[in-house]
Amino acid sequence: MRLALLHARAATLELVRLPAFAVPTIGFPSLFFLFFAVPGFGNDRPALATAMYAGFAVLGVAFFQFGVGIAVDRATPWERYLRTLPLAPSTRFAGRVLSALAFGSAAAAAVVVVALVTVAPSLPAGSWAKLTVVLLSGSVPFALLGIALGYLASPRGALPIANVAYLGLSYGGGLWTGPAALPEGVERVSVALPTRAYADVLAAVSLDGEQPARAWIVLLAYSLAAGWLAVWAYRRDEGQRYR
Repeated sequence: MRLALLHARAATLELVRLPAFAVPTIGFPSLFFLFFAVPGFGNDRPALATAMYAGFAVLGVAFFQFGVGIAVDRATPWERYLRTLPLAPSTRFAGRVLSALAFGSAAAAAVVVVALVTVAPSLPAGSWAKLTVVLLSGSVPFALLGIALGYLASPRGALPIANVAYLGLSYGGGLWTGPAALPEGVERVSVALPTRAYADVLAAVSLDGEQPARAWIVLLAYSLAAGWLAVWAYRRDEGQRYR
């Protein structure tokens, strides 16, 4: 655990010192909220809008910090050196996850602050705490997908792939509009996406409803599949580079 914390600290400090990463990662979802949620449905359903865009913020960290970050790191001499050390992959993964939790929490908090200033969502203290738990636990499959992307894509290809996946899954899952406001054609596809399940569990918190069991089952199934893909991608990369 100590080694994982040291890796998390080093990764977080490295990214904080890169404003080109830290500022867009934390600020971009808040700008999206201002431009699209506030004039769209933020004033009518402020709590729902806040929950959806907080999820959008966490999703971005999963794809960019894991997907793009790992793909870029793989090409560096430092990464090749670290892979030769007697260190379990799970330790480095844990460090990345802890670092991503810090950035994901910061990005979601920025959305909440902007929402409080602009549309004033009203949730009991217990619901805010529940929203935090759902935000982080529901992001597991996307973190694993990001890790898989990082080990499968080239450094040049990772960024456009992450962008397409991030924006496409966010819109298709209803994170920009709320699940109930999706067009009919998109709705048919949406039910099969992990982001739709994520949007459903976030919406349940914001609307003070019961957590949908089906959505959590979908998120669990995607987590298992994405976890298998991430492990396979890591071993494939290791076999190609270090055999």
